[in-house]
Amino acid sequence: MSTQEYNHIVRIVGNDIRGEKKIIIGLTQIKGIGYNFATAILDTLKINTNSNVGYLTDSDVQSIEKLITDPSSSNFPTWFLNRRKDVETGNDRHLLTSDIDFTLRNDIERERIVSSWRGYRHIYGLKVRGQRTRCTGRKGGAVGVAKGGKAAPAKSSGPQGVAAPTEEAAATTGKAATTGKAAAPAATTGKAAAPEKKTPTEKKA
Repeated sequence: MSTQEYNHIVRIVGNDIRGEKKIIIGLTQIKGIGYNFATAILDTLKINTNSNVGYLTDSDVQSIEKLITDPSSSNFPTWFLNRRKDVETGNDRHLLTSDIDFTLRNDIERERIVSSWRGYRHIYGLKVRGQRTRCTGRKGGAVGVAKGGKAAPAKSSGPQGVAAPTEEAAATTGKAATTGKAAAPAATTGKAAAPEKKTPTEKKA
């Protein structure tokens, strides 16, 4: 491997990987390949995991791509694959790159079309696998809870403890001053004020 010319960029399964990275780390940059899957690939092909990607030969790159695209040809264990017993074909497959997102969208759309319970949960954006939703998975603002805040203090312009007169009271006192008559007391309870009782001396007069 060291005699091979160093490549700064190596293209594997449509992904550009920088040559200074370790092979095991470079393979994990391909969507659909994890650390364990990359280790199994390199062990099967007898490639040193600590060497750099830039020292891979063309034959090594071709053998890695062949094993990634068709792992069943090298007697790979099926539990390593991410798409076992496909719904359409019934075969064990391993999805890579954009095929993962495409297949996931198709699976969700199929659940919605058949009106399954999982499909309903996907439609309403709720958890699908039986998780609790009382305290987790909430989206948006709080519902049924008023925002807390400080109460506004009462305005006062006179001595402490004496509230400032209201606008209505100020208007009535001003009118009484112009007409020369005392202002009638304001009704606080909404009922008409009772007539004043005359004293016996006022009746005689």
